[in-house]
Amino acid sequence: MHGAGWKWPRAAVAVLVLAAGVGAGRAGAQEYFGDARPDAPELAARGALPVGVRTLVAENKDQLDILHASAGQPDPRYTRKLVLEVWYPARLAAGKKEHTVYTDVLGSGPNDPKRPNTPFQFNGRAARDAAPLGERYPLVIVSHGYPGSRLQMSYLTENLASKGYVVVAIDHPESTRADKAGFPSTLLNRRLDDLFVLNTVAAWARPGSGNFLSGVVDADNVALIGYSMGGYGALNTVGAGISAAAVAYVPGGKLAVNQQGNPEYEAARDRRIKAVVAFAPWGGEQNVWDAAGLAGVRTPTLFIAGDQDDVAGYKDGVLKLFKGAVNADRYLLTYVGARHNPAPNPPSPAHWSNPDDFQSYSEPVWDSRRINNINQHYVTAFLGIHLKAAPLQAYLDDNWKGFPKRAMLGLEWQHLKPQ
Repeated sequence: MHGAGWKWPRAAVAVLVLAAGVGAGRAGAQEYFGDARPDAPELAARGALPVGVRTLVAENKDQLDILHASAGQPDPRYTRKLVLEVWYPARLAAGKKEHTVYTDVLGSGPNDPKRPNTPFQFNGRAARDAAPLGERYPLVIVSHGYPGSRLQMSYLTENLASKGYVVVAIDHPESTRADKAGFPSTLLNRRLDDLFVLNTVAAWARPGSGNFLSGVVDADNVALIGYSMGGYGALNTVGAGISAAAVAYVPGGKLAVNQQGNPEYEAARDRRIKAVVAFAPWGGEQNVWDAAGLAGVRTPTLFIAGDQDDVAGYKDGVLKLFKGAVNADRYLLTYVGARHNPAPNPPSPAHWSNPDDFQSYSEPVWDSRRINNINQHYVTAFLGIHLKAAPLQAYLDDNWKGFPKRAMLGLEWQHLKPQ
């Protein structure tokens, strides 16, 4: 028994956290983010296919360098180097196991003494550089928040790959925890990055491309998954053109390239994109879109949010976007009491050393692993319906189908059909 007011030393807490991380999940087993808790809903379970993972780089040349634009130099150009993490159904060599170690960084941008960009590692249930199975699978493109990283939703990316998807997560330049820079870059480039990655992967998928994805990706059958600013970008990509007033959010009127009613923008609508999952999408509370802009979305969309979101907003934020996308078949999963973090992995042990780093991944009243499992369940159903024509509609019509008894507390589910 410890006396009143006794506190664990920080070093002891770190040791306990690391010990918990090694032993959590199943007794005697190493923990991997995304493993199913005993109360996980049915479709959270990992699929039957082994998973491989590789890191690739795509360079988008001759792009507007908005952060260095000025009156004297209104159109500076540069190359946007996008680091991509790719998960895919794999063929494992004899003795090869589904295990890798991912390296990410803490912090909220470079040169912040309160939250330095300290590297940390965590386990992944995927075989690094394994050979692909050789069949064609639908493509899922994943876009992180501001700031974020391509690795912060590995519980979901690995899970989807095990169910027969090629999943490509983007590190958006000037928007990661390592290189966070001015916000205008994120506002301008999310849609452009998403479409560039789609076109790049489609080229890699062609026979004879020389890329390991040749013959592996069905790039005519695509979903976008976006978190926060990634959700903003996903909606903007599928027809939610920003308002005339929001063009002023980027200097020089350069955001007009993403504006509703701009013929160039309207012509860029990509019919290969069949579904969107928008986690806590930013922009509703900030009046990025008017009614006409939101009406431009016709792609089936699953919104996922917390009703206490203090970043993107809920009533005047995500809920407004959900209701305003009147021409889309859309669903809204709400975590009652959750804030802005219904998307990422649980905090790794390294996050415990800094409250701000911890809170950038955690939820105050929800267990992150439970959120992860519920997300896996609903995203599996939603993407299965729209990318694979799988008979999973019952999991969305009867929104508690697949949940163990007494395991659906704290959730709200809404569905609105296109007008």
